[in-house]
Amino acid sequence: MKLPRYQWSDLARAQQRALFQRPAVADNATIAASVADTIRKVRAEGDAALYALTAQFDQVSLDALSVSDAEFSAAEASLSKDAREAILTAIDNIGTFHRAQQAAPIRVETMPGVVCERISQPLDAVGLYVPAGLAPLPSAAMMLSVPAAIAACPIRVLCSPPDSQGQIDPAILFAARNAGVSTVFKLGGAQAIAAMAYGTASIPKVVKVFGPGNAYVTEAKSQVASDPMGAAQDMPAGPSEVLVIADAAANPQYVASDLLSQAEHGPDSQVILLCDDAQLIDAVLASIRDQLALLSRADTVRASLAHSALIQVDSIGQAIQLSNEYAPEHLILNLVDARERLHDIRNAGSVFIGQLTPESLGDYCSGTNHVLPTYGYARNYSGLGVDQFMRYMTVQEVNPEGLRQVGPVAETLAALEGLDAHKLAVSLRLADLETP
Repeated sequence: MKLPRYQWSDLARAQQRALFQRPAVADNATIAASVADTIRKVRAEGDAALYALTAQFDQVSLDALSVSDAEFSAAEASLSKDAREAILTAIDNIGTFHRAQQAAPIRVETMPGVVCERISQPLDAVGLYVPAGLAPLPSAAMMLSVPAAIAACPIRVLCSPPDSQGQIDPAILFAARNAGVSTVFKLGGAQAIAAMAYGTASIPKVVKVFGPGNAYVTEAKSQVASDPMGAAQDMPAGPSEVLVIADAAANPQYVASDLLSQAEHGPDSQVILLCDDAQLIDAVLASIRDQLALLSRADTVRASLAHSALIQVDSIGQAIQLSNEYAPEHLILNLVDARERLHDIRNAGSVFIGQLTPESLGDYCSGTNHVLPTYGYARNYSGLGVDQFMRYMTVQEVNPEGLRQVGPVAETLAALEGLDAHKLAVSLRLADLETP
């Protein structure tokens, strides 16, 4: 097993920058061309292209694109009682946290007689993408469907790739339906994003697409978002990642398990440990070796660990500074004073505080959303929330008293900018107010 270990202060600046470089995304030029071709086919041929592309990429011939009521019922019946209860509990926790995010309308009188408001409306139609590559992801169905339902978007569409039998994983179907989405299509990859962004005879057109995916899905979301006729996207994304900051008091088995749990997402995932104690790093490395033997995806984990790192820092303060520069998707503070350190954290998608808060809880059921900015985008993007399923409009209303007060201000500013029509629109009204 190759897991590099470093002493941060011994590295030159160029080496430090290279160490925090994320794994390169696959050949973007080739992927972009392939995705553009897929989008063109879907726009030109509609449903016919979707059936053909599904046969080509998923090796399955579908009789229908949509999931039927009978398939939903069969999916529920196939799940164990424990599985159903776990999904329902997670949906309840996610719902509790996301309902608290609903913003109240704003109404402010900025001057006497000048009223400004902000009101919200749900997006008219949203498309949710749930991948099913290395494993089905019912958690993604919950994380996308719950806030879309709370926002009350009128049209909510979910796409997920079919298996070799032309079926979607039953846990995904059960999660989606119980989280408020029952319009589900057996579609994966760039063709699913294109279908939702532009619409076909079977797939409703949406105004925004959400959800994780591979490099082709990510590229498709980017391309449709750059087209005014397409659909906006939730956020740019790259491979998944976690950064753990631990001190000498941390449990090395916990730290190792947190690193491994993120590494098993995929060979391009990245995990980093920042620690000020050499003995703990030794213990973590030994625990990683022990736990790796227990994992079904050991090969995937080994590939991820090859571009990950255990780094000894001079202090926890330095570790926090480096974490803010790296801007991880997931940040675990396995520290005795973790809560006190939180106020120093600036850039992270989601933060996990203390020994008893593994990142796995955020992935599934604590209540926060696991759709988060990766690849350093936590510097300028937030994780998914109800607000991203809403649009906000400002409203203003002015009465005569208000126009007399604010109108001359607008006239002066319009004159400064040389916009005579702007000034005239105010002056005409002011003059009429003074005319009996």
